Amino acid sequence: MTQNIIIQDQAFQLHPLGGVFWVEKSLLLISDVHLGKVSHFRKFGAAIPQKAVHKNYMLLDQIVSELQPFQICFLGDLFHSSLNKEWELFENWVARTPAEIILVTGNHDIISPLKFEQLNIAIFPELLIDDFLLTHHPETRVAKFTFCGHIHPAVKLRGLGRQSLRLPCFFKTKNQMILPAFGEFTGTHTLKPTKKDEVFAIVEDTVVKV
Repeated sequence: MTQNIIIQDQAFQLHPLGGVFWVEKSLLLISDVHLGKVSHFRKFGAAIPQKAVHKNYMLLDQIVSELQPFQICFLGDLFHSSLNKEWELFENWVARTPAEIILVTGNHDIISPLKFEQLNIAIFPELLIDDFLLTHHPETRVAKFTFCGHIHPAVKLRGLGRQSLRLPCFFKTKNQMILPAFGEFTGTHTLKPTKKDEVFAIVEDTVVKV
């Protein structure tokens, strides 16, 4: 179940797979997929099942099918490292995806821009759309609300006893929202919210404000 929020008079849906859908623009924001990471680690002997390679594409197909965006903007770290055999899988995914695809580059995006241009994917260091800034790294910009990634945010929830649970989350401050990592096998970084922050945790198939 998605969580609907309003930011600067615009409607956004927070999806439990980790994407943010900007309703008025029909724009889906996704961060930190890290495609190719499974193949990268398998190359160096990590015991990760081969079928895990396809998991990210299944999740991408699911969120695109449910939201049917006109555009998809990846907020950096689309690929984990240099080219590997997963690039062909990515080409196939782009070919069957009806939405226009945009990449805001992150620190892991080291593949030549020419490879993306051949797939008609536009690349930008950042994007300004109306009063919103789309970046990979968290950044403060005067009079702009920032959507970003990079951190792989999570929140720790504590029970009545000593139990605790760490969940990926959308982490919102006054002028910024950090998206959770979309990709499998990406890890998380626990953030400690202040009273002014808003945290939307992903609990199974639901986004819950905590």
